[in-house]
Amino acid sequence: MSGAFRLVGGRVYDPANGVDGEVRDVCVDGGRIVASVPDGAPVVAVRGMVVMPGGVDIHCHIAGPKVGLARRLEPERRRRDVERRRVIPGADGPSVLRSGTGGTVPSTFTTGRRYAGLGYTTAFEAAVPAMGARQAHQELNDTPVIDKGFYLLLGNDDFLLRLLGAGEAGAVPDYVARMLSAARAYAVKVVNPGGVAAWKRGRTVAGLDEPVAAGGVTPRRIVEAIAGAVDALGLPHPMHIHCNNLGVPGNVATTLATMRALEGRRGHFTHIQFHSYGRTADERPTSAARRIIEYVNAHPELSLDVGQVMFGAATAMTADAGVAQRLHELTGHRWVDVDVELESGCGIVPFEYRERNYVHALQWAIGLELFLLAADPWRVVLSTDHPNGGSFLSYPRLIRLLMDRAFRDEQLRRVNPAAIAGTALADGLAREYTLSEIAIVTRAAPARLLGLERKGHLGPGADADIAVYRPDADIEAMFAAPRYVFKEGMPVVEDGEPRAEPWGRTLHVALAHDGAIEARLARFRAERGTLAPDDYRIDADELRRGEGVAARST
Repeated sequence: MSGAFRLVGGRVYDPANGVDGEVRDVCVDGGRIVASVPDGAPVVAVRGMVVMPGGVDIHCHIAGPKVGLARRLEPERRRRDVERRRVIPGADGPSVLRSGTGGTVPSTFTTGRRYAGLGYTTAFEAAVPAMGARQAHQELNDTPVIDKGFYLLLGNDDFLLRLLGAGEAGAVPDYVARMLSAARAYAVKVVNPGGVAAWKRGRTVAGLDEPVAAGGVTPRRIVEAIAGAVDALGLPHPMHIHCNNLGVPGNVATTLATMRALEGRRGHFTHIQFHSYGRTADERPTSAARRIIEYVNAHPELSLDVGQVMFGAATAMTADAGVAQRLHELTGHRWVDVDVELESGCGIVPFEYRERNYVHALQWAIGLELFLLAADPWRVVLSTDHPNGGSFLSYPRLIRLLMDRAFRDEQLRRVNPAAIAGTALADGLAREYTLSEIAIVTRAAPARLLGLERKGHLGPGADADIAVYRPDADIEAMFAAPRYVFKEGMPVVEDGEPRAEPWGRTLHVALAHDGAIEARLARFRAERGTLAPDDYRIDADELRRGEGVAARST
């Protein structure tokens, strides 16, 4: 995608290769990082600036049926934040940047552009049902600059529950492989295992061992079966799990029980802040962040992203539709719900987090506790569960909260004091993240946890996805407007403004599976569904720039 050039004189933060602020050159050729380029190659002077790999967002919501619904549900926010069509001159002629809208759920063009504007070059949509795969791919095809992919929702789908109820857990790996391959998805996402299926039948699931389907299927059996299948298939990313009882006071017990249920298998626990609550005698939530992070610190097979709450506008958007219903009932905000045939559910509620609200302030504090008490930043990834905890555009402010204690203490004085009183922040947590640790939690760690060998580092062979920032005492301002961003060696952002808009790749896994599962699925869908399995199989030519990632058998 680009010719050879050299970034000269920057302070490089590349923790995957043990580089911590060293002044060195970064060489690029053919869209990849290389060890050297010819002496006469063009030079980009970045002396004194901070050079990092492009950011990787491991968990966000940017495509698929629920995102489309959320865009339609928030016209007033989008109308206030419009990007007009622009024409950018270039050596090969002008480029047209199409118009779009922002708000908490930006349009496709705006999403890719604004991620790149922060120095992010890869992002993964975290929850798409198989029936919604085609819409998700169409929207990802229309999202410029960034590489992307999505996680396929399993764990409440009727076919899986029937396999487990019939004692056929041995068929689960073939089923998972078939569904991932047909949808051209990257990983498996489990949301409230069994709980959504039960909610659709008017029931609430309290614990891991409560039956949710015929044959005595429980959330524990679902978690064990899918985690085992993911490991057996050698998928690059572990089971990506949203635990039962999200947002419920006292849910720390369920979260810890789910972690223990993995029994040494890999697991990535997502938006863990929403699952880290204790409970008072009068049912008010309290912080249980220390209990969660101490367990994760002691179990290296586990990783998490935080799902930090940031004050201001948000949109609750979840395949855990029961949570959306509870939020609607608590707040009176309008909402929309969709049941996905034989697969999942979806609920959406426009929302706003307020500093003086006890619960919102507690959620904000719990997220910071998790970051600041984590022993290993390689297993604790920065996220806001965009747009659930806040927009990805709040990442620069979150980075400042982690790096600048004085700023953090100033913010603490503004929020509800009763919420802070029961947290570790009340004890004056002094930790400040370093630039190297920020490079880990925003780049190197998510890339490693996703098994993306060419992302998150600046060693030879890596994609030339590079972000360059001017040092600034105001960390938020520094990370909000990069000096340069390169995507596969192409300059796409300069001084926070777009300069080009290439199309990134859609990443997905390619898996072999026993063909017998196809006939079983066809019979099941013919008996119970309105679509046949092949109706939502995605062909390679439906991806603008697809790239398959081979799994490694374990």
